[in-house]
Amino acid sequence: MALFGKKQKPAGNDASNRNDEADSRILDDSVRPKHVAIIMDGNGRWAKSRGLPRIEGHRRGADSVRRALEACEQWRIPNLTLFCFSNENWKRPAEELGFLMGLLKQYLIRERQTLMEKNVRLKIIGRREGLPADILDQMDQSVEASRNNTAMTLCLAINYGARQELVDAVKQIVVDSQAGKILVDGIDESTIASRLYTSDMPDPDLVIRTSGELRISNFLLWQISYSELWVTSKAWPDFNGDDFREALEDYSKRQRRFGDIQPPSS
Repeated sequence: MALFGKKQKPAGNDASNRNDEADSRILDDSVRPKHVAIIMDGNGRWAKSRGLPRIEGHRRGADSVRRALEACEQWRIPNLTLFCFSNENWKRPAEELGFLMGLLKQYLIRERQTLMEKNVRLKIIGRREGLPADILDQMDQSVEASRNNTAMTLCLAINYGARQELVDAVKQIVVDSQAGKILVDGIDESTIASRLYTSDMPDPDLVIRTSGELRISNFLLWQISYSELWVTSKAWPDFNGDDFREALEDYSKRQRRFGDIQPPSS
C-alpha cells in the first residue's frame, strides 16, 4: 500500500480515547508540518540506566526509526529528517563506532524493500569522507533505488554537522562566483539555501529532541531558524507513535508569526 493512503487508526492502547477534534486538527493542511526533523538522543543513557551496554541502546534506537516513519505515514508528514550520526561522533570508542557502522549497514539493507513498498525516497546528507566503503555502497544503492519514489522523503543525516554544511555551501558559492555563474552583489539567502544539502526539501517546521536536552547540537542550523521546538524527556529507544502524536498536537496549537505580530494568513 502506498504511503499516505487511507488514514490508519493511531497506534497505542489509548487510541480509542483520542480526541477526534485534535486528530482532525493535526491533519489539517494549514497547520500540519510538512517537514519534521528529529535529534535522536539518549541511546547510551537508556542502556546505562538498565545496566546494559551502550550498543544495546543503539540497537533499540533503530526500532524507533521505524516507528517514526510509521507515524509520518499515519499523520501524512511528507518529509522526515533524522540526525543519525554527527561528525563529532567519531570521538566515541572504536568498538561503539564499529557497531554503529554495522547497524547502519544492516538498516540500509533491511529497509530497502520497505522503502520501495512504501514509495519512500531516501536522501542522505553529510560528508562522505571517513565513512567505510561498504557503508557508502549500501547508501548509494538505497538512494538510487528510491530516487523516483514520491510519497515521502526520509532524510538521514550521517557524518553530518551544520557548520560543515555551511562551509561546503560557502565553498560552492566561491567556486560559482569565480566561474562567473553568480555575482557577489547577487548573493542572498536563496543563494545559500540552494547550496545546502537539503536544497530540495522544505525547511523543517518542527524539530523534536528526545532525552530532555535543550540544545541544537549543530543540527540544520540554517534550516531551523524558524522551526518550532518540542523536547521530551524520553530517551530515543522509548520514543513511540503516541509521543510523535503529542508533538504534532502541541505544534498544531502554536501560532507561527515568523517575526510578525500576527501569523501569516493561509
